[in-house]
Amino acid sequence: MSTAKIFFGSVLIGVLTFATVGCEKHKKSEKYYLVTVNVGIPYWKTAANGFDKAGGELGVQTDVVGPDRYDPQAERDALRKAVQAKPSGILVSSAEAGTLKDDIDAAVAAGIPVITIDSDSPSGKRLLFIGTNNYQAGVMGGELAVKLLAGKGQVVVFTMPGQRNLDERLNGYRAAFANTQIKITEVIDIQGDPMIAFNKAREVGGKYKGQINGYICLEAQGGKEVADVLERQGAKGKVLIAMDTDEETLEWIRKGVINATIAQKPFTMAYIGLKMLDDLHHSKMNLQDDTLLRGPFAGLPSFVDTGATLIDKSNLDEFIKTRDEASGKTQAAR
Repeated sequence: MSTAKIFFGSVLIGVLTFATVGCEKHKKSEKYYLVTVNVGIPYWKTAANGFDKAGGELGVQTDVVGPDRYDPQAERDALRKAVQAKPSGILVSSAEAGTLKDDIDAAVAAGIPVITIDSDSPSGKRLLFIGTNNYQAGVMGGELAVKLLAGKGQVVVFTMPGQRNLDERLNGYRAAFANTQIKITEVIDIQGDPMIAFNKAREVGGKYKGQINGYICLEAQGGKEVADVLERQGAKGKVLIAMDTDEETLEWIRKGVINATIAQKPFTMAYIGLKMLDDLHHSKMNLQDDTLLRGPFAGLPSFVDTGATLIDKSNLDEFIKTRDEASGKTQAAR
């Protein structure tokens, strides 16, 4: 049996133990942080639900911190404050991987376990990454676009260049388009602002004189804005593939303006992430031992893939029903 499987087995045993002994293992002073940007959007509210649920089961304190807008520098400041609080562990989503590297390294050097979720910072000393295989998510969306466009046409992409998870998604789309006649005409930086996505989408029709056949949105805030513009402009027959599953995005699928969206699992990322942080905190693992952490017999995986699902009209109602049953209507996504 591999050490990775042994580690996951220990996590599972720990989860079962929590069910019987509750929070006896934990001190009331134990506190864990989730650090991100855009903390108020549905995606991160969903992640916060998973984070708080795990915290409640463990009997530990939890806090979700970061700016309420896309601001990597403000996220760095939030991470620094979290590190200064000397918590039991930190989950962090890296809006810009390079911006957070030194602070992640400083936290680990201080003995604080750090796990990245959603968007990775792999060049630093974070212990592992939990999230979507973003390249494969891009391939998934790209293959659908190829089918819907019959292998030809011009598309524009709405994204935030430099954010690792989004860049990986774009690479997946490019791979899916490689042997087709589909051309990515422009990659638009929405800068984390839905109004920029809306305004840029309005410009596209005139700029390219209606020759754009498809719209690809690599993060959650773009899809619904592009859908709004296409409906206002009366643009028919355009392919639009979105990302994530907030209520507006799902409603645009129901209306037939968005063809499909790719659903991630932010609840699961944060839920599993806190359970793993807690296990690391109580195991007293040497966070400076690279052989133990990253060698061929490492006790940790480098990546936990939480999966992704394509949602369209055919499975929309089932997705909503399952989501609501599982979360008491607490989960909408980014």
